Amino acid sequence: MQVERHDTAAEAIRLRFGDDPLDTLRQRLARVNDRIAAACRRVGRDPADVRLLPITKTVPAEILRLAHQAGMSAFGENKVQEAVAKHAVLSDLPVSWSVVGHLQTNKARFLSGFASEFHALDSLRLADLLDRFFGAAGRTLDIYVQVNTSGEQSKYGLPPADLLPFLDGLARFRSLRPRGLMTLAVLHPDLARVRPCFALLRSLRDRARAHHPGIAELSMGMSGDFEAAIEEGADVVRVGRSLFGERPTPAGHYWPGEPVELGPLQ
Repeated sequence: MQVERHDTAAEAIRLRFGDDPLDTLRQRLARVNDRIAAACRRVGRDPADVRLLPITKTVPAEILRLAHQAGMSAFGENKVQEAVAKHAVLSDLPVSWSVVGHLQTNKARFLSGFASEFHALDSLRLADLLDRFFGAAGRTLDIYVQVNTSGEQSKYGLPPADLLPFLDGLARFRSLRPRGLMTLAVLHPDLARVRPCFALLRSLRDRARAHHPGIAELSMGMSGDFEAAIEEGADVVRVGRSLFGERPTPAGHYWPGEPVELGPLQ
């Protein structure tokens, strides 16, 4: 039975990454970097100003080891339990880890053992817990405040009107370093429906940093829309499918709301 499970896992990896996973990852990374550069050129931006954060949820640790060989030096995880397990297996690699999904307060203590960034802060109670745990560990945590720019009730994130008071409240936390804002745009194949979410986040950032200079970066854009996000000002793009292929679980398992068909990978 153990051999059968191993064979099944190996076959799943082969189907997702081909017979030469390292070569597959190198090719996919090169394509994504080319798309980032092209999007930057269209709006007169320097590609060096846009950071790619590979999103590695459901990707086995052995593939992440190859991803590091292919040139990826940062991984973003949605679920804390999955991140902790992978970090333990890959602790010998010089990579940074980010948590990009909603975090329950009872999981906050785990982040101080591995995370350098958190891209989904929308609660001062959670901020207080993270500040305590990171302070006790003698570490700091870069944070991106999540804003619900689509107005969907199924999504986490602050209402835009609550952002400035929230940022005021963050000032007392010494172990948290606010770096910018994050959003999940509406999941839709029509980018004309998606762009307003990115434009709104950029406008909120521009207003916020007049009083909070540390709020400088925009974490927005995923595999289906990261080029539009870059054109609208994204500094960090969170890309999973275009690097690691289709996940074995539907989008709704990780993101609240109804799954939306985003079309084939490019």
